[in-house]
Amino acid sequence: MSKQRSRDTAIEVALRRELHRLGLRYRVHQRPVRAVRREADVVFGPTKVAVFVDGCFWHGCPEHGTWPKRNGEFWRTKIETNQARDVNTDRVLADAGWLAVRVWEHEDPTIAAARVRAAVLERRARLG
Repeated sequence: MSKQRSRDTAIEVALRRELHRLGLRYRVHQRPVRAVRREADVVFGPTKVAVFVDGCFWHGCPEHGTWPKRNGEFWRTKIETNQARDVNTDRVLADAGWLAVRVWEHEDPTIAAARVRAAVLERRARLG
């Protein structure tokens, strides 16, 4: 498992490529809130939108997540801890005025990018 990429995964790169094609500019792998040691995969600073690309296994996707049989308790604890951290991250960001957008690795990058674009444009319109 240590050989699993944590940055620049295929879905992440595809999503970023599609966001760029849609005319959006962003930062990559930054902490939206400096006090919190959690990095977003894509960050839209001015509109305060943080995008997280979650792996189906690591974050317990309800559609594609699996529970390993070997060393099952360890993995269940690990995945449930990841899920709790995700919920906490979303709450901390919301408290700081940010919107967290979660994208599953199995999502079509074009559809996910359209969803992210809509969130960014909506917040941009609110800011005036």
